[in-house]
Amino acid sequence: MSRAEWSTAVLRVFGDDLDPDEVSTLLGSSPSSSARKGDRLVNAATGRVRILKTGRWSLSAVDNRPENIEAQIFTILGGVTDDLAVWRSLGERYRVDLFCGVFMESGNDNLRLSPQALLALGQRGIELELDIYDPADEAAAQPH
Repeated sequence: MSRAEWSTAVLRVFGDDLDPDEVSTLLGSSPSSSARKGDRLVNAATGRVRILKTGRWSLSAVDNRPENIEAQIFTILGGVTDDLAVWRSLGERYRVDLFCGVFMESGNDNLRLSPQALLALGQRGIELELDIYDPADEAAAQPH
């Protein structure tokens, strides 16, 4: 088994009454992106406008090649507060997760997370969401 080809990781906070400035203050970090419920979001590629149904605050790690979600977790968490009371408060008010995209090179790549990484997420009440992309899916989507 080989390691997955690359990975992306984003800490996300969602909520209808989310105030991005408040979340930034609580976490001690500026977001990579943020918006309030009702904000207009314009797709740069298509120009399509959509109205956000909920507020969001997100902090992205740099993509890793090869995959290294573990490093991305600790990079993100190293840039925000480690005050568990703040995390508990955020988790009571909002949905908090770490979205990770894992892009496989073959049909049998692996991914490992240490107990320390899982504990760090668990202590903060951060749900882990993994989207795993098979290279065959990408090939099937390409025009012939």
